[in-house]
Amino acid sequence: MDMSSIEHRRVPCGEVQLDCALAGSPDRPLVVLLHGFPESWYSWRHQIAALAPEFYVAAPSLRGYGASDRPREVSAYRLPRLVEDVRGLIRGLERERACVVAHDWGGGIAWAFAIDHPEATEKLAVLNCPHPAAFARALRSSPRQLLRSWYMFFFQLPRLPEWVLSRDDFRALDRGFRGWVKRKDREVFSDADLETIKDSLRPQGATTAAINYYRAAFRFRADAERYASAPPIARPTLLIWAEEDAALGKELTYGMEPLFRGPFSIRYIADCSHWVQQEQPELVNQYLLDFLR
Repeated sequence: MDMSSIEHRRVPCGEVQLDCALAGSPDRPLVVLLHGFPESWYSWRHQIAALAPEFYVAAPSLRGYGASDRPREVSAYRLPRLVEDVRGLIRGLERERACVVAHDWGGGIAWAFAIDHPEATEKLAVLNCPHPAAFARALRSSPRQLLRSWYMFFFQLPRLPEWVLSRDDFRALDRGFRGWVKRKDREVFSDADLETIKDSLRPQGATTAAINYYRAAFRFRADAERYASAPPIARPTLLIWAEEDAALGKELTYGMEPLFRGPFSIRYIADCSHWVQQEQPELVNQYLLDFLR
């Protein structure tokens, strides 16, 4: 897709304005794409190209990232406030409902959004982010998953995580993105891709804002507990899961059926890392199109 065909607009979402990449005709059904840590709207470049011919696609940079508003206090990154950003975005685009597609931290927001706003959720597709109940259960019972989640505890420290992430021009991102991928037949992240991803963390305070998602999750645990004990999700739901995720084990997807009372399906992608929609875009796009259609 020619990037020049993507419109960027700051959309008022209630508390904040979000920089949003928009593509496709506004006359078509709305699909909202929510990125993860430490990324931006650009994580969805392959999906925007695939979805725009049939949908109106909105891919925001979440609060704190890139050109979106960046509140300073940790409490501004509590999950219920992130959920209301999505509700505000949909209304800001003059809609009442949307299909929500999300990855990683965006997935955490999407699960909570479908719980809080089933009336605004047309369909839900989540990539490599466990349902909050499944994740809470794993942290209590699985030493292996607890070990995989070490970085969440590290992010609770003051200032040091920001320094580690940003030093040497965000060299840690080069290792994290390229070091995790399993695909060898093509370059998943070009130098230009990594520069664009880093750009979302370069503005003053953006790295702290991204890490504050994790700090808020720990400081306001009642939020996570509420979503972990919520009623089953009623909307049609698709979970796409890359099997070689270094941070989130495949076992997080087992036994999820009781968490849904609407249609629910899982699509596994073998030999693929956490960066699933960028590493295997053709397969992810096909699964999404089949589901959203």
